[in-house]
Amino acid sequence: MIDIPDQISTAWVAIALVAFLAKHLLGDFIFQGSWMVTGKERPEGWLLPLAVHAGIHGAITALLFLVVSPALVWLGLADALVHGTIDRLKSLATRRARFTPQQTGFWWLFGMDQTLHHLTHIGLAILLAAAASVS
Repeated sequence: MIDIPDQISTAWVAIALVAFLAKHLLGDFIFQGSWMVTGKERPEGWLLPLAVHAGIHGAITALLFLVVSPALVWLGLADALVHGTIDRLKSLATRRARFTPQQTGFWWLFGMDQTLHHLTHIGLAILLAAAASVS
């Protein structure tokens, strides 16, 4: 079980939130090449590109926890699984509805996808800040 103290350093919360925003920028935009972008959206052969993409997110999360609280490094795997699930569900919904970037529904799904990722990051940032506040 992860202990969250009654008081968490405000500075650590801010640092952790910025770290996870940077992690998201890197994982979803800088390190995600066209092979991952197009590959994870295919009806077949999507698993490897999605796994690599989600794995990048998980690796960066693991690195953040390794620096602050090595006992919580396993949260990198949890983040990879959550990230991959969110992306896969968005892909399935987009394909089922046959949305294209010219349609509002495409952007609603994209916005929901990004919001779910950021909600995940808020939770992870709180855990990172809590771990840093007690160490």
